[in-house]
Amino acid sequence: MVTIEELQHRIGVRVDGNFGPISRAALLEHFSNPDPAEITREQLATIALRLCCTPAQIRAVAAVESSGAAFDKRGRPKILFERHKFHSLTGGKWSVSTFSNRVRGGYSDDSWGKLLDACARDPDAAFASCSWGKFQVMGFNWAALQFESAFDLAASTIEGEAGHYELLVRYVEAEKLTRALSKLSTNPESCRDFAKGYNGEDYAAGGYHHKLAEHMA
Repeated sequence: MVTIEELQHRIGVRVDGNFGPISRAALLEHFSNPDPAEITREQLATIALRLCCTPAQIRAVAAVESSGAAFDKRGRPKILFERHKFHSLTGGKWSVSTFSNRVRGGYSDDSWGKLLDACARDPDAAFASCSWGKFQVMGFNWAALQFESAFDLAASTIEGEAGHYELLVRYVEAEKLTRALSKLSTNPESCRDFAKGYNGEDYAAGGYHHKLAEHMA
């Protein structure tokens, strides 16, 4: 469990249990990388071999999940804060607010701002309520993906793209989606199994199978 005090220790500020401006600035600095390493062709080939698929199939997933980007313009891993997840994980203790609401939404608000506000209440739930990186893997998957905490899952995305691809690998393996991934092609029908497994039952409403097929072209 990552408490406010433990989080402060991890980001290198005074441990006092008060997640104020200094702690907020330190967390943003901790997750900022001005020069993140890109994945190499060799690394991508190794990952594809591990997942029994092709590099093109992995690139299609990357393009659909976060428009191909791993980091934002400030060098921070791309995230999306899900306020309904924080509400669920904390029993609605801080609802209704920008970062906690039983109803999903609020996506026009800055996700990093919501993460900071949520960390001041419950860091564990805060990091678990975000999707992280190039492949938008939710933090609440930390145990299934063999991390010590949701914070550790999040921190694995700081150094470079390789960490983001490792998240994809662990998620695909944990959810037993390797076969579905290997079936991706320019035919949307061949993409349904992966789209459903990766994006949930409502994948068709978002046209995820069509988007994957388009990026396989």
